[in-house]
Amino acid sequence: MNSINLFKGYDSAFITGKIVELPILNEEQFKDLTVDSEGNNIINYINYSLQFSTFYKFPYYTATNIDGLQFKKVPRKDNWRKDPRIPKELQFGKEFYTLPKSNFDRGHMAKREDVQWGNTIAIALNAADSTFYYTNAVPQHKDLNRDIWRSLEDYILHTETKKKELKINVYTGPILSSQNPYFVTPLDEVQVQIPVLFWKVVIFEKDDGNLYRAGFMMGQSKLLIEDDIIEILESDNDLFNEFADAETYQVNVELIEELSGIDMPLAIDSYTDSRNIKLVLQEIDIDPDLESFSDENELGFIIENLKL
Repeated sequence: MNSINLFKGYDSAFITGKIVELPILNEEQFKDLTVDSEGNNIINYINYSLQFSTFYKFPYYTATNIDGLQFKKVPRKDNWRKDPRIPKELQFGKEFYTLPKSNFDRGHMAKREDVQWGNTIAIALNAADSTFYYTNAVPQHKDLNRDIWRSLEDYILHTETKKKELKINVYTGPILSSQNPYFVTPLDEVQVQIPVLFWKVVIFEKDDGNLYRAGFMMGQSKLLIEDDIIEILESDNDLFNEFADAETYQVNVELIEELSGIDMPLAIDSYTDSRNIKLVLQEIDIDPDLESFSDENELGFIIENLKL
């Protein structure tokens, strides 16, 4: 594999030496883990790692270190391929994403831009390219409102990190559940369950020296049903319907743990309310003739209702 020596994965001591371990799967999930060609159930890439479900053929989660100070701009290469360290039959590849009615995106769990950093341009380029393995992909509707979802890391990175060190950890995944609906087109006569809920947890250090965490969720069932991509969702869990509108919500991390069955790394919760808050991204018009050093102006947007 190209650049295999760079595949060091997630660093638990990334944030100023504080140890932040990987999320912990429950017993059933742990037994379901796929192992790579060397027998590892933690699959390492560049600046991120993941654990992968043998049954569902999607990642349980990805864990990413982000260093904003070492971010590099590199060209995008959509070079999707299967990871040769993982049995090919356990990965949904081109044969799945080109089926009839498969008008969804290959949704990155670990964002290309998040890992796109390093000491050199070459490392950043290889890191970005390492997100284009199918092990890092989950089907997402093309109209899913990901503006806020994709902006959360940048916003927290620039507004909350200790002394603007610009280091955070991000954990992202789908809710892999037997209650997920089936894709209308079977693959080799086998029905595939499509995740309809996604979660994200961000851990960051504030100026007080403590680690904080914030949780977010997003759903896509309404969009998939409207386009006849999935069968109508019949779930006993009302939460599957609560997040159906394709918007991004801030939630209590405990809710993510309840739905996913995964224990998240410990930190102080930024948001402890049981109510889920819909987030709104507001762009800021910046006057180029005025000097402004606020983080919001630097980013060009603010996220309303966000509790950090």
